[in-house]
Amino acid sequence: MDHLDAIDRPGLRGADHRILTALHARARDPRVATAARALSWTGEHGALWLAAGLTGAAVDGGRRGAWLRGTALTAGAHLVSMAVKRIVRRPRPAHVEPLVRTAGRHSFPSSHAASATAAAVAFGTLGAPAIAPLAAAMCVSRLVAGVHYPSDVAAGAALGALTARLGARWMGPGGVHA
Repeated sequence: MDHLDAIDRPGLRGADHRILTALHARARDPRVATAARALSWTGEHGALWLAAGLTGAAVDGGRRGAWLRGTALTAGAHLVSMAVKRIVRRPRPAHVEPLVRTAGRHSFPSSHAASATAAAVAFGTLGAPAIAPLAAAMCVSRLVAGVHYPSDVAAGAALGALTARLGARWMGPGGVHA
């Protein structure tokens, strides 16, 4: 147990704990727990978003390059988030029982949120607006699953959005507009 888990702090750390506890409680509904597990599994290592980008490239030949560059940006966001985790080394929440196993012990930032948000930004501007609500669900699922604090998810989402925005010009015509 993280030594700060036992302390109810009024600041960000306390809010992180309270919000996580409240959202994790939603997993008592088996349908919610099943959805959170499915999103966690499909989002592992950005797999869902990489598959979506490759599918876009396969069916939209006229913008194949933009789809592939958006896919690369999504993968890049995931890789950067993993590097940041190794530096920050924040432990995963210890005050809730996780619904899923995780690939690593560190939680900040959420790599699922980073890749999901990068995909939402990059692919959304290529005409795939359904990605954004799915990405939002992915982000929330990390809290319901009990494997991230809200600040982990917010940081991952910000990192993903920033990565996609920084790569906007690289995506080219029909991609993210700077």
